[in-house]
Amino acid sequence: MRALAAGPRWVHMPTPLYFDNNATTFPAPEAVEAMLPLLGEFYGNPNSQHALGQKTRHEIEVAREHVAALLHCKTTEVVFNSGATEGNNTAIYAALQARPDRKHIITVKTEHSSVLEVVRSLASRGYRVTELNVDRSGHLDLDELKNEISGDTALVSVMWANNETGVLHPVGAIGDMAKQFGALVHIDAAQAAGKLAIHLGEELAIDFLTISAHKFHGLKGCGALFVRHGTAFEPLLRGGHQEGGQRAGTENVVGIVAMGQAARLAHLKLDQHVETMRKMRDRLQRGLLDKVQDLVFHGDQVSRLPNTVSVGFKFIDGEALLMMMDAQGICATAGSACRSGSMEPSHVLQAMDTPVSSIHGSVRFCVSRYTTQAEVDELIEKVGAIVARLRQMSPFDTSAATAETGPSDAELEQHKAWFARA
Repeated sequence: MRALAAGPRWVHMPTPLYFDNNATTFPAPEAVEAMLPLLGEFYGNPNSQHALGQKTRHEIEVAREHVAALLHCKTTEVVFNSGATEGNNTAIYAALQARPDRKHIITVKTEHSSVLEVVRSLASRGYRVTELNVDRSGHLDLDELKNEISGDTALVSVMWANNETGVLHPVGAIGDMAKQFGALVHIDAAQAAGKLAIHLGEELAIDFLTISAHKFHGLKGCGALFVRHGTAFEPLLRGGHQEGGQRAGTENVVGIVAMGQAARLAHLKLDQHVETMRKMRDRLQRGLLDKVQDLVFHGDQVSRLPNTVSVGFKFIDGEALLMMMDAQGICATAGSACRSGSMEPSHVLQAMDTPVSSIHGSVRFCVSRYTTQAEVDELIEKVGAIVARLRQMSPFDTSAATAETGPSDAELEQHKAWFARA
């Protein structure tokens, strides 16, 4: 019998061209360094009363201060958890328990699945759910919200920034409208934290807000839920007094401490980081326009995140594009990472009424503050070559004449059928 090899076996991989930062980000070196003592010397349970336990408790509270500073809220309003999915679930159920006499929920068709799947399940349990429409730019209609909201509305749940297109929603106006009817407001800010300034003062009518550490250079498996002081709240997880009785279970000390450092860095240099991301995003977008014909950028090009480019390459198969990019060391997705492996078109792009000629060839490229100009330029060259190769393989006429007039209805039906077989 062959002896087992001692220690871990690592598979060497070349340095990737990483443009999937809305799925997850590179952990900041400072965040990694901060957590290392918690893996060895300071291993005590933060809920124990002895000195070792209280050392880890202190580290959690320092991290809470950093997260509160990033959100501009009170430390007592920050509840650590496992991430945005748990936070979204917790906020929705807590809001409904706080308004038990109300049976109406409002959200948007382009929300993350951790919101949409929850509210749709509640529809089978007696709740009335309104999913607001968006226009071709990805914006919801405030007039539609005004028409739908009523005294029966318990909750309005909207993401601050869309994870696929980067489009921003007017959370201030949404909150003000909800408060006129006494509805609670939940904002999924997983993509906003570290990319936008968040000020959760009294002037912003938000009751619950969720963030996730690994979206702004912390670790996976850790997040936080903002619960405004005075808001009625019932925990989703019970069985312990942790997090002030708002979330049971021994805290993920390693993840929390890393999150605190990531939040500190994001808060300390937010303007600088935003400018860096915006420059790289715009360089990427200009380069793709120069290099590739027949492409469409999805969503509002002004009111959006500083790091996100959602682009549709017409007349090619997005799955083939992703596979060929992966072979070239390029990391990107066709939309939300939570839908990876699904052949269904993005529900976000469908809600935006994106033409079928580009929806199947859509890719999301997301930079971070660590993205370099050289990486952007290399990505442009490689993507241009890959798209050209796929266009040669496409069964559709992509000549200049066709590009000017657009595909016919018959060609679009053929296009749908071809992708159905792919």
